[in-house]
Amino acid sequence: MKLRNALSLVGAGGALLASAAVAFAQDTAEPAVEAAEAAVAAATPTLNSGDTAWMLISTVLVLAMIVPGVALFYGGLVRAKNMLSVLMQVLLIACVAMIIWVFYGYSLAFTDGGALIGGLSKAFLAGIKPDTLSGTIPEYVFLSFQMTFAAITATLVVGSFAERTRFSAVILFMILWITVVYLPIAHSVWQSTGWLFQRGALDFAGGTVVHINAGIAGLVGALIIGKRAGLGKDLMPPHSLTLSMVGAAMLWVGWFGFNAGSALSAGAVAGLATINTFVATAGAAIGWSLIEWIVRGKPSMLGGISGVVTGLVAVTPAAGFIGPVGAIVLGFGASIICFFFVTTVKNRFGYDDSLDVFGIHGVGGIVGAIATGILVSPSLGGVGIEGYAMGHQLWVQIEGVLFTVVWSGIGSAILYKIVDVIVGLRVRPEVESEGLDIVEHGERAYHN
Repeated sequence: MKLRNALSLVGAGGALLASAAVAFAQDTAEPAVEAAEAAVAAATPTLNSGDTAWMLISTVLVLAMIVPGVALFYGGLVRAKNMLSVLMQVLLIACVAMIIWVFYGYSLAFTDGGALIGGLSKAFLAGIKPDTLSGTIPEYVFLSFQMTFAAITATLVVGSFAERTRFSAVILFMILWITVVYLPIAHSVWQSTGWLFQRGALDFAGGTVVHINAGIAGLVGALIIGKRAGLGKDLMPPHSLTLSMVGAAMLWVGWFGFNAGSALSAGAVAGLATINTFVATAGAAIGWSLIEWIVRGKPSMLGGISGVVTGLVAVTPAAGFIGPVGAIVLGFGASIICFFFVTTVKNRFGYDDSLDVFGIHGVGGIVGAIATGILVSPSLGGVGIEGYAMGHQLWVQIEGVLFTVVWSGIGSAILYKIVDVIVGLRVRPEVESEGLDIVEHGERAYHN
């Protein structure tokens, strides 16, 4: 009996101990489970309506940079007989770029793949639905935003060879150029598997991808196609600086979508990019006007708007990384360097970069990309980056510039030659003399 009672007591004690152990395990596990669930929830993308609204606005702002921004800025700078040809080139290139982006451009640029290019897993936007997210915004919004970047980059190129190139050649070249040149550079810089991304290259909104890329392609085109007939003998002043001023103003307004939108959220970084876009542009416009006043005796409207665009270009790669004072210095300095290129260097070497695409976008982009590696330093008012060392970052920035120059320069040259064989790059002399508007498009911008 005593033994039985003892065993009963032992059994009861064991049950109590087991119950206590289970209770303790449950109490211990619940916080761990809750922490795990919270971590999963934090890692799961969640739609942010504020970010989405801002990115929708930014996307439309970048479209406004193209049409009417680039179209009017370039159109006013050419002669009246070629006004519509420029407007038509900008409009149709943008439309072609958008279709390419949907068919395969977005997939090749923004899916994981090799160091130079992505894959075709999202060709024709496969697998993307209205509720598919990219970070805190719908992926449709993200890809639309990036689509406008591809479109404006291609339209910028045409300013270098304006007034002398066949419309069919321009369109064919841009189809090939977006595919062969733009997409690999965009992937290399902005996609996580891209080699420049992995190197740590800083390009907030497209100093390499957009401006150096377009500037080099434009310069190569100007060299291959040749000078406009009568250059240096006939007067070729802009036919409407008024329209160019309107275009430049639209560019400045739209550029807030370009730069601040590249934060991909409505937050502190977008705010930093906004103030930098204001003051770098102001510094550059003042700088260009001042140097022109000193050198030529008068500050011109053309110089003022050239300074505006120069400041916008130079701050693009740096907008979310540097402080406002650094942005002012960057804009002012870039305007002096670009002024030197569009006057002294262009005249010295004799190339016909009609609307100074290389002199402003190419050179301004190079200055901005390299300066970003310096001005990002917290000691100079920048935001700093993890493990920052100025010498190393400066070299990485130079690598990005050199890669873009080489890839765009060689790739563009090959594509120009291919297009010249297929359709011919340059219009006939009599067409150039009469004007591209009436011959190529059957219309005139103005009637007496």
